[in-house]
This record gives sequence, C-alpha cells and structure tokens, in this order.
Amino acid sequence: MNKMVLKFVTVSFLAVAAGGAVAKEFVMSYDGFYDRLKVVNKGDFQYARVNFYISDIGTNEVCSIKSGTILTEKNEYPLNYTDKAQLLLPYDKQLDTDKAVIVVQPQNPVHDCQLKLQIEANELEGLALSKQSLLVINSELEELLTDLSGFFVSKLMWFLLPEQKGVVVTFKTPKQFDDERITCEKSVCYFEVTDSWEDNTTVLADINEVVKVTPWISK
Repeated sequence: MNKMVLKFVTVSFLAVAAGGAVAKEFVMSYDGFYDRLKVVNKGDFQYARVNFYISDIGTNEVCSIKSGTILTEKNEYPLNYTDKAQLLLPYDKQLDTDKAVIVVQPQNPVHDCQLKLQIEANELEGLALSKQSLLVINSELEELLTDLSGFFVSKLMWFLLPEQKGVVVTFKTPKQFDDERITCEKSVCYFEVTDSWEDNTTVLADINEVVKVTPWISK
C-alpha cells in the first residue's frame, strides 16, 4: 500500500510519561478522529465504517486498555472502549472546536502500542450473506477508502490508491467454499468480488458466524 494512503490505516501514538518510569499514557488529538468520522458521517454508508483500535506495534495483538479519558481545557469525559481495545468515540463538533485530546492508559505499561484505523463493515445483523450483499459491502468499503484518501490522491493521483480486489471475511470457525473466486485460510476467507454477483442472492453462510468484513487490498 502506498505511504500516502497508509497514513489512514495506522497512526502511532504520542507517548508521554505519567507517574514515573513505569506507567505510560498515550495522548492523541481528537481532531484526527473527528476528520475521519466526518467523512463517514457525510457519506451514504449503510455498512462501511472507520473504527479505531489499539494494538501492539510488534505483534499486532490487542493492547488492552486500563482507563481512558477525553479532555478539553474545561471539561473531562469518560472514554468508552471495548475489551478488544476499540475506541468508541463520539462524532462531536464541540470536542473538535475545544481542541480535545484522548488520553489512554494501557493495562500493560511496557506495551509498545499504536493506533490502527480500520475500514470495515459493521451492523450486519439480519443481512443475508450472499454474493449480492458482498458486492454492496465491497462498493461501500471502496468508496470510503477513496473518500478518506482525499481529493488530491483520489482525483489527481488515483494511481497511488491501493487496488481493492474484494473483501476479507473473518468467520468464527474455519470455512471452505466451492468457488474459484473464494479462497479460505482456516477462518479467514478472501472474496474476489465482481459485478456479476449483483443478482446472486444465494446465502453463503450464516451472518452470525461473521466476525468482521474488511477490504481485500492487493497492493
């Protein structure tokens, strides 16, 4: 993936000492989150989202969160997050105006953590997992990736954009499909999406078995 696009996927924390040499806090400006949430909010996306996770730089494993806070000059708000270290941030113009910062303290103070911005499909409950629905999801993910890349890259330097071949679906259990455009490595399956899938409503698997759907980037 080109470096100009990669910045939308992985952003390192600014780490600052807190309470001596052992504890660490990670401080991030809210405006970077707000700018990306604004892109999603302005778009007509039913499934595509930008989600924010904290992971270990070396292993890519979850950096569990001990506590978190959203701070402005005058106010302090609790930071919501999941046990998978996903930051559940509000889309709030006032926080952007007030120059808010996000302060996160990891469970393991020696973890070398980073912030990952992941484009993925959410709120799939009730969806029939078919080639038709995967075509819709693929189109939304591709559009969001382009929107996040900005006008300069997407319009004037389109050749720098990563090529999206389809979607990657992570299941709860290993899967196999009798289709040359679908390859699986245990529970992770790669779907090479084509326009011919538009009218194919055959259910491929139970949607409740899906853990996540992300873009399949080929370069």
